[in-house]
Amino acid sequence: MAGVTAVELSCAELSVREVNAALRALADGTAVRIAEPRGRHNLAVGLSNRLDIRIAGNAGYFIGGLCDGPDITVDGFVGWSAGENLASGLVRVRGNASECTGASARGGLIAIEGDASSRAGISLKGGTIAIAGDAGHMSGFMAQAGTILIGGNAAGSLGDSLYEAVIYVGGKIRSLGADARVEELTADDVRRVDKLARAAGFSHLSPEDVTKVTSARSLYRFDALKDQRY
Repeated sequence: MAGVTAVELSCAELSVREVNAALRALADGTAVRIAEPRGRHNLAVGLSNRLDIRIAGNAGYFIGGLCDGPDITVDGFVGWSAGENLASGLVRVRGNASECTGASARGGLIAIEGDASSRAGISLKGGTIAIAGDAGHMSGFMAQAGTILIGGNAAGSLGDSLYEAVIYVGGKIRSLGADARVEELTADDVRRVDKLARAAGFSHLSPEDVTKVTSARSLYRFDALKDQRY
């Protein structure tokens, strides 16, 4: 998104509440630089205006959460739940992300240019998450819809209790979670991965060589009495 006006907000001078209030008051198309974030939590949350926001440094928890419109770039690392409940727009992290990246996201794109820790994409409900590097254990846990692309390796219990979301992995998978399975890659999948990798800005992936993980759907009809002996 090309901003029409440049605004700078400093976390050294403003509280998080004041920064977010200032962001909500800006017109669509405004370019904003948030200086000296100093690991602050909850920056750029709950926004529905179309802004081009750059956070100039490492940030804390819930960056870009509950947003519906802005493009947010973090020039550093982030803590838990970046892009949590994202509805639309972009959250891009130039470094690594901690746990629960994109939790319950419903739309938009979350692009992590480094690694993501455990439970990335937990309870994903329609958004798209692209991770250039590795993803931690139980990524895609209870993901209901949407797409997760992991450019590197996936740790244990990938896709545990997966529903209708699809996970693509460029590297190795340590283990699959309950009810997750590997499915044959189709030509449509290759095109989908190529499009997503381009949108995320990843050039190191070969779309033809990824592994596709989906739900086996055996948990859809859970039988509490199955295999009981007494």
